[in-house]
Amino acid sequence: MRLKLVRPRVLAGPGIGPRNRRVHLLLAASLLLGPASPVRATVAMAAMAAMAATGTTGTTDRHDSPGAIAPPPDSVSASERLAIHGQLTYVEQETGSFNAPYAGPNSLSPRHGKETADATLYVGARLWAGAEGWLAVEIDQGFGLNNTLGLAGFTSGEAYKVGRNKPYLRLPRAFIRQTVNLGEANEAHEAVAGAANQLADVRSADRFVFTLGKFAVTDVFDASQYSHDPRSDFFNWAVIDAGTFDYAADAWGFTVGSAAEWYRGAWTLRAGLFDLSNVPNSEHLDPGAHEFQIVLEAEKRHELFGLSGKALVTYYQSRGRMGLLEDAISLAQRTGGPVDAAAVRQYRSRVGVSIALEQQLDTDLALFARAGAAGGNVEVYEFTDIDRTVALGLSIKGTRWSRTRDTAGLAGIINDISATRERYLDAGGLGVLIGDGRLPHPGREQILETYYSVAIPAQAFVTFDYQRVTNPAYNRDRGPVSILAVRLHTQF
Repeated sequence: MRLKLVRPRVLAGPGIGPRNRRVHLLLAASLLLGPASPVRATVAMAAMAAMAATGTTGTTDRHDSPGAIAPPPDSVSASERLAIHGQLTYVEQETGSFNAPYAGPNSLSPRHGKETADATLYVGARLWAGAEGWLAVEIDQGFGLNNTLGLAGFTSGEAYKVGRNKPYLRLPRAFIRQTVNLGEANEAHEAVAGAANQLADVRSADRFVFTLGKFAVTDVFDASQYSHDPRSDFFNWAVIDAGTFDYAADAWGFTVGSAAEWYRGAWTLRAGLFDLSNVPNSEHLDPGAHEFQIVLEAEKRHELFGLSGKALVTYYQSRGRMGLLEDAISLAQRTGGPVDAAAVRQYRSRVGVSIALEQQLDTDLALFARAGAAGGNVEVYEFTDIDRTVALGLSIKGTRWSRTRDTAGLAGIINDISATRERYLDAGGLGVLIGDGRLPHPGREQILETYYSVAIPAQAFVTFDYQRVTNPAYNRDRGPVSILAVRLHTQF
């Protein structure tokens, strides 16, 4: 629910159900807007988007758009002191018919549909000069397809590895961010617009930024303005984040930790330390960082023929109790028991690295790409079962056809796993998201995703999305599968 949804063991359940979908949306609106009739709630939900058509749900300090140039503030009173934002998102996905001669515990099902919905309230306050504190309260309901199982590149960043039939409350973010401006008083500063998780402010181009508390690793790392937010752009996990970025997270994609960023000219260097979950694929974080993750990132911004772009290199190392896949296979062969990585867990590391590129090709057309690799001999800890990935895509605004608030996207993804992970799955082992019981004919998982986001008259957004997956869960015996989706989203 990457949000990159984004996630541990799934709670089984039947989903929201067709008869509850309208109730689901109205309930979410009412929770944010207070008591209202269904008609008033619907109108208010649509009107929310008129106040802000775009924005992200993550921390926005990392974004590259500098905004207008303004003089430095004389005091903290020049900055926004208090802000309240909110969002509502509903996603429904359906799989078509596809070849499925056999299935396992973690297989995707043909002719299957599920829904998710969430409503979030963000409250931010200026604490002292350069510091802001944020709380996000969220209500969730629903399930991903097959309870978020069956594909390594899962189809919705709005789906988590837990789900419930009834709405439930949680606190995804509670953090403090401190910005330390390094520029001289007479230098031009950047004006930053207010948004969810970002108070309106002015800041120096050269600065330190420190974030501490509960938030998502992907709020700070592996960011792309074209493919990073499943509430406004692409859906697939391996597009909104690098598929190999096994970032520290709880069931909903959030963790506790700290991050430091140094902005200097066209460069930004980032480092973070975060809690892993207490065991792989768990709903609970490990207290005290006994099992932890270090993330390092370098970003270089540039202009090419007057058009902006950037490049990112992200590295992570997870230290926790993880099982070697070969050890799990060997133990099962000796004992005749099931192949289970949990039976051979010891304290060890898993590392990975990814690169990301984005480049404007025109004022309303942009190219983006990601590629990554991670250790293929050890079980995946948090995210999804991908050892190598490549993603390439385009994002285009509707300016060319007089729909300036519309957005369209097209992306292709190739995911792969190591030979060791292939043997583990073929022996009956289960990954975080995948496991058909056997894998006699492995192949690369190939995904094509395209979407069109329509700004409707009330200025809410309706998105239509199509994904086609060849070799789902790396299995050439199953698929290909087509997935259709619709998303309703509004934000203020």
